[in-house]
Amino acid sequence: MLVTRFAPSPTGYLHIGGLRTALYNYLYARSNGGKFLLRIEDTDLKRNSEEATIAIKEAFAWCGLDHDGEVTYQSKRFDVYKEFVEKLLKEGKAYKCYMSKDELDELRAEQEARKERPKYDNRYRDFTGVPPEGIKPVIRIKSPLKGEILIDDGIKGEVKFNVEDILDDFIIARSDGTPTYNFTVVVDDALMGVTHVIRGDDHLSNTPKQIVLYDALGFKRPKFFHVAMINGEDGKKLSKRHGATDVMEYKRMGYLPEALLNFLVRLGWSHGDDEIFSMEQMLKYFNPHDINKSSSTYNAQKLDWLNAHYIKTLPYERLAREMLQFGIDFEALSKGKLLLNSLRERSKTLIEMANSANSIINPPNAYDEKAYAKFITPDTIKILKKFSEILTLNLDAAGYEKITNEFLEINGLKLKDLAQALRVSLTGNSVSPGIFEVLEVLGSDEVKKRIEKITKKEEK
Repeated sequence: MLVTRFAPSPTGYLHIGGLRTALYNYLYARSNGGKFLLRIEDTDLKRNSEEATIAIKEAFAWCGLDHDGEVTYQSKRFDVYKEFVEKLLKEGKAYKCYMSKDELDELRAEQEARKERPKYDNRYRDFTGVPPEGIKPVIRIKSPLKGEILIDDGIKGEVKFNVEDILDDFIIARSDGTPTYNFTVVVDDALMGVTHVIRGDDHLSNTPKQIVLYDALGFKRPKFFHVAMINGEDGKKLSKRHGATDVMEYKRMGYLPEALLNFLVRLGWSHGDDEIFSMEQMLKYFNPHDINKSSSTYNAQKLDWLNAHYIKTLPYERLAREMLQFGIDFEALSKGKLLLNSLRERSKTLIEMANSANSIINPPNAYDEKAYAKFITPDTIKILKKFSEILTLNLDAAGYEKITNEFLEINGLKLKDLAQALRVSLTGNSVSPGIFEVLEVLGSDEVKKRIEKITKKEEK
C-alpha cells in the first residue's frame, strides 16, 4: 500500500509552503487508495509550541485534508528511538564518541585554516581504550568512507552524492540521550510504513544521511520526491513579506480553502493549460512525477483571481455560511440571497464582500470624499429629491428599473445623471452591485430615508 506523510515541527505556525507539501502528499495517497499520515516532529522540547500544534490541526481541518489514524508525536517515542540506537551499538554500526566541545571546535578551526570542509575526523570510530572521565558521549553512526550514494528522485531524477564530500560519522543521539532529527525521521518513516516521501528540496542534503540510516537499520528505502521551493515575485525565497504567512491568516483575510488549495497545487504542478481544479480533479490528475524541477513563483493576483472564481461559483448556502465569520448573516436578511448573489460577482475576498454588504445593510455614517465631491451637486440633489417622490411601493429589481426609466424619460435625463449620486446616497461610495438590486434589497422606505439624509447634509 502506498503511504505518505506530512511531518511538521511545531515551532511555528503552518505556512503555505508546508501546506503545499501536505497537499501533494495527501493527493498522492488518496488518489492511489493509500494512507496519508500526520506526524508532529516535536523532539525539540525547548522550541515546541502547543499553540503551533493546534494551528497545524486547525489548518488541516479548514482545508479538509483528513489524515489516517491518530497523530504521531515524536516526543512520546523516545523509548522507541533509544531501542534502535542500542541496536546499532550492539551491531557495531554506531559507537560512542567522547570528543569534547573544545576538541571539536579546535578540529574545525584547523580544518577551516586549511580550507577544508569541517567534518568529524572519526577518532573514536574504532576506539577500544579507556573513555576519558567527565565526558558524556554522543552516539555516532558509522557512515561509509568511500563511494557514492545514488538517489532516484521522483522529480529531480538521479542525484549522486560523493560520500567523502558530504558525509562524516554524524551524531544520531546527543550526550543527553535525545535522538537527532535524521535518526527519528528514518525510524518513524520506516515503522509507520511510509513508502513515498514528498518534501521540500531544502531536505535534499539530509537524504544521504537518512539513506545511511535506512541501510544500517535494515529498513527499506522509500521513494523520494524533492519539491523545488516557492519564490516571491522578486525571485527571492518566499517569506512573510511575500505572503508566506500562517495558513489560518488566509481564512481571516477572506480566502476560501478551495481557492488556496487550487492556488497551491499549481505552484509547481500543471495539467495542460488548466487553471481551475476541484478536489476531485486534483485527485484524478495529480502525479508527483509531473512536478516541475524548477522553483515556482507566488502570485498574489492569481490567488485573488481564483478566490473570486470560487466566490462566484460556490452554492449560496455554503457562501452564506462562510460569511457568518465576518458578521454577516445573509439568511437572516429579507433579501439576503439577492444581496449575496449581487455582491459575489464583484468580490475577490469574503472581507470585500462583507464590507460591501455592510455598506448596503447599514445607512452610511460618512461618505467617500472623492465620490461625494464628484457626484453630489446642487443638480443631483434636485434629481434625487424628485426620484424619492416616485418611490411609493417596494418592488423587485425589474420593477425599480421600469419606474426609473420612466422617471428619466419624463425628466429628460440619462441613467448616469442619477445612478452614481444615488449610489453615494445609499452606500456612501460610488461602487456597489447593480443599482436596481440595491433598491430591491433596501426597499422604498429605506431608500427615501437615505436620500433625505444626504439632501439635508447638502442643505446645511
